[in-house]
Amino acid sequence: MVLQDLGRRINAAVSDLTRSSNVDEKVFDDMLKEICAALLSADVNVRLVQNLRKSIKATVNLSSVPSAVNKKRLIQKAVFDQLIALVDPQEQPFRPKKGRPNVIMFVGLQGAGKTTTCTKLARHYQMRGFKTALVCADTFRAGAFDQLKQNAIKAKIPYYGSLTETDPVVVASEGVAQFKKEKFDLIIVDTSGRHKQEEALFEEMKQIQQAVAPDQTILVLDSTIGQAAEAQSSAFKAAADFGAIIITKTDGHAAGGGAISAVAATRTPIIFLGTGEHMMDLERFEPKAFIQKLLGMGDMAGLVEHVQAVTKDSEGIKEAYKHITAGIYTLRDFRENITSIMKMGPISKLSGMIPGLSNLTAGLDDEDGALKLRRMVYIFDSMTTAELDSDGKIFVEQPSRIVRVAGGSGTSVREVEDLLSQHRMMAGMAKKMGGQRKQMQRAQSMLKGGNREQQMAAMQKRMASMGGAGMPNIPGMGDISKMMQMLQGQGGGGLPNLGGMDLQSMMSQMSGLMGGGRGRGR
Repeated sequence: MVLQDLGRRINAAVSDLTRSSNVDEKVFDDMLKEICAALLSADVNVRLVQNLRKSIKATVNLSSVPSAVNKKRLIQKAVFDQLIALVDPQEQPFRPKKGRPNVIMFVGLQGAGKTTTCTKLARHYQMRGFKTALVCADTFRAGAFDQLKQNAIKAKIPYYGSLTETDPVVVASEGVAQFKKEKFDLIIVDTSGRHKQEEALFEEMKQIQQAVAPDQTILVLDSTIGQAAEAQSSAFKAAADFGAIIITKTDGHAAGGGAISAVAATRTPIIFLGTGEHMMDLERFEPKAFIQKLLGMGDMAGLVEHVQAVTKDSEGIKEAYKHITAGIYTLRDFRENITSIMKMGPISKLSGMIPGLSNLTAGLDDEDGALKLRRMVYIFDSMTTAELDSDGKIFVEQPSRIVRVAGGSGTSVREVEDLLSQHRMMAGMAKKMGGQRKQMQRAQSMLKGGNREQQMAAMQKRMASMGGAGMPNIPGMGDISKMMQMLQGQGGGGLPNLGGMDLQSMMSQMSGLMGGGRGRGR
């Protein structure tokens, strides 16, 4: 994964600092030296790295830090803040609005992945209720229209292009005019790839821009571009004045830091990252979340959005969620959760979003992880309807069923036993969650009518008698009054906005599935 090595090296440097018994100028300088070396090897511009070092040094003056202040935390915060500043130009990108035509034009170098990214962005907004369309104004590259057409058909997005018209300005104008007439919310115009030395093509780009008058122009940058990123992005900025950047191919093994240099060179925000070839592989870019993910702190907002996207229309997941909140967890529910995780993409992609999971999955290859999940599905598919809809006790009472399922699925008895063991653990958690939900519902009913202060005191007493076993550990929920406020706002349900899946359950599943090496065939 692009920048993964950078994150490990920066983490190692900061960890060395935290392990030091005495933080002095030498320890501080050694850490900065390692961070700067990591950034340079990732193709981040030399000038940017020098400025980053100066900024951190200016923020932390060890000689003037009071003895009561934790120097390690002060340095860690400075590094974190300055890394965010490196990728955050403090500029707000254009956000399309429904009910009016929003025109977005794509520009960039040849081979950067513009056509694929156009379709990904159109699908991203389509899933959020926008009426989207694609226009192919790339009349230069052979097969460009066919590629966009195939992508659009696959994603069920209307498209416009021509196999006979060679003037991209005409194609772009006609396509945008047609979709505006048909009242589309979002019209994305794909253009030919071009290089800053190709003056004629740059002039053509300006003409297309004048003809379609886009609300936003997006520069698509290949993450492998390296040190050329700054010069190329500056040239495009001068010619097309783009307002946002999308970095593609971040699932590869290139250094990737060069694309980040384009942000500082043009003072333009990155809005999305292309993380793979699938239409779902487009992640919204948020500077703070990106640095948190880079440093192994996780990206919970990204994980929630990803879960919402892949479970939006899954009735099976919604049914499983209803069971969990009722304190029930069948083997069929377990199967639904496993298949939902498989749909979410490579484990390496998820591991960066979940705090701590990146450490658990270090060295685990996506192919092995996917194979392990598939073998679990084979086991489920060899079970009868009665077995799938059971709580698993039927296998304890009749062990011969385990042998039959192992034989039918082509797995081992040990694998079936491990799966049943994991199910028992998760069923116990579901039962506990169901009990907590009932407590919350009682709490909500107590808050309706009567003396609120007396009810709050009674609730605090009840929670104390439970041994503090309220909601799971959610930031901002440490105070009982805050929890009551959340209860009123959320109606006592599970975690909000998860598209029918309980986040803590999923995280526990992931930890259980990927932790340890059990479950492989013998």
